[in-house]
Amino acid sequence: MLFDAGETLVHPVPSFPELFERVVRDAGHRRDPDAVAEASAAVRVRFSEASRDGERWTLTAASSRSFWLGVYERMLVSLDLPSEDGLGETLYSAFTDLDNYALFDDVPETLDALEAAGVTLGVVSNFEAWLDDLLGTLGVRHRFPICVISGLEGIEKPDPRIYEMALGRGATSPGDAAFVGDNPEFDVDPPAALGMFPVLIDRRGRHVDHVGTRITDLRFLADALEAA
Repeated sequence: MLFDAGETLVHPVPSFPELFERVVRDAGHRRDPDAVAEASAAVRVRFSEASRDGERWTLTAASSRSFWLGVYERMLVSLDLPSEDGLGETLYSAFTDLDNYALFDDVPETLDALEAAGVTLGVVSNFEAWLDDLLGTLGVRHRFPICVISGLEGIEKPDPRIYEMALGRGATSPGDAAFVGDNPEFDVDPPAALGMFPVLIDRRGRHVDHVGTRITDLRFLADALEAA
């Protein structure tokens, strides 16, 4: 069982839009939380653009910083907030602080159940190298004998090699593996093309029209797999 990390296992506290709103509020700017949530669509847009353009943004600290500062600038502009007074750097510091992350509440119970069933667990994520430290800080790194992090491996989704790397480390064929993630572009279509079983975790109701297997809570994962 392979998992994406961001917005699948881990999340900014209390959420990406809420942490963003808190940072700008602390800097003296109040914005409607719904407007911030809407502006946060810039994150997924940039992920898609980077994939389309072959921009591998997780591989170095410099590329990551440039990527995220660009995301924050888009959000700040859309919210009519200053983007050249250091606020972007403040946001970058907040979102790279391990203390500002947590596991989703459904993660420990789900991992317990899978391990009890003898399932080998893994992570395959487009994430900076510090994800390894984050998983350790959150007390779950040891639960993933397979851990493929793009910032350490030099390959990013949707490149099929990143999924194949995980399968190879688990000595598992695609037909015996499932992949769980929150982004159809990276976590559903590519693993499905390799023969894996994809499960979309849609905690925030962004993909209600998804035609494949979709869950809103990881605790529904076992039932979804049995029904497939």
